[in-house]
Amino acid sequence: MGQGLSCRGSHEHGLFRAVQHGDLDTVAALLQTHPSLLNHTTVYDHHSPLHIAAANGQIQVLSWLLDGSVNPDVLNRQKQTPLMLAAMHGKIACVEKLLEAGANVLMFDACYGRTCLHYAAYYGHSSCLKAILSAAQSSPVAASWGFARFVNIRDGRRATPLHLAARQRRPECVHILLYSGALVSASTGRYGCPGSTPLHLAAKGGSLDCIRELLAWGADRLQRDASGRIPYVVALKHRHGACATLLNLSSAESLVWPSSLKIISELNPNAKELLERALMDANREREKNILKGSDYSLPSPSHSDGVDDNISEVSETELCCICFEQVCTIEVQDCGHQMCAQCTLALCCHNKPNPSTSRVIPPVCPFCRSSIARLVVVKNESPDDINQDGVDITCSKPSKSRKLRNLNEDGSSSIKGLSNVNSFGKMGGRSSGKIAAENEWEDDKQQ
Repeated sequence: MGQGLSCRGSHEHGLFRAVQHGDLDTVAALLQTHPSLLNHTTVYDHHSPLHIAAANGQIQVLSWLLDGSVNPDVLNRQKQTPLMLAAMHGKIACVEKLLEAGANVLMFDACYGRTCLHYAAYYGHSSCLKAILSAAQSSPVAASWGFARFVNIRDGRRATPLHLAARQRRPECVHILLYSGALVSASTGRYGCPGSTPLHLAAKGGSLDCIRELLAWGADRLQRDASGRIPYVVALKHRHGACATLLNLSSAESLVWPSSLKIISELNPNAKELLERALMDANREREKNILKGSDYSLPSPSHSDGVDDNISEVSETELCCICFEQVCTIEVQDCGHQMCAQCTLALCCHNKPNPSTSRVIPPVCPFCRSSIARLVVVKNESPDDINQDGVDITCSKPSKSRKLRNLNEDGSSSIKGLSNVNSFGKMGGRSSGKIAAENEWEDDKQQ
């Protein structure tokens, strides 16, 4: 009997090692000889072969197991699913395969009551986050819970995925969650300091990029946690000077993405991306003005710098008729008038909406005063759009002499001007392949 137990244990260890290293031939041979091994788990953590394959990104083994009708939602000792472990370690191929096999995104672990969405946000794996959100939109989750509710799902400490991403300094995940409808000023329960918003947690972590995203989506600098602290005080306490400077109530507020307008829901992805870049650039200019003369400096913008550099090579027929400085990249679909992203942003962005206001008036085209219902990216002009005199017939453009005069003036750029207008102003993930221990959430203690 002792020899039989020893052999079984040897086969178990052989199977788990083969799964961890992706040795599909050995896995298949062992399970063919000993089919019962498929139901065995590791001694302490109770990890199944599917857990081990998911955590180590062994997609061939994982696919073979799933094709053999293995339950994709098998639980380990902490009630973690293979999908949670794949999201934790950023194994996107395994995440996609598990979702394709019908893995349940609404499973909660036993440690902190977190879902796979919490795991992806906490560890900063944006590709996994996108895959889970995409699957949730077309799964029974959307019908039973509702997609917006799933995006704002709370763990056992009343923390949403956005709270975790903000605290862990994951700006890309913060952006994805906000884009998907995460509540920008939701309060926590027992996570961190009770009553903390994502902005409090980003201030605590000292992430300028997360703070930028949250402010641009309307995060409230005045909201207090359970201890009565605003985010500015939290940043000061943790000695994040640049963050505190931006969060100081005496500093001008950033431009806010107008998510409440119908126009935003009807933007095509390319147009929305252009406006988002313009928004972030305008807010960066505001930050430079705020931090000017202080001991803090900001990194140079990572995008939207090429337009100004190449403007001398652009035909005068492509310049925006409002600022005469930027290239027209956005078009109002119904009337066909064109503007640059910065001027479009000035029309659409506004101070944080008044919660007592029941109706938001949509912006209007500055050329024909018609309501803007949809924006698209400007298409390349064809020769048929230009008349014999070389003038675009769809929208009047500035003359070359006027363009040169504006380029030679010492005035500020349209982005700088935009940031000063009072009417508008206001991954280092853990993917080492190790499976998480009970104390993996190292910053989750109440403070």
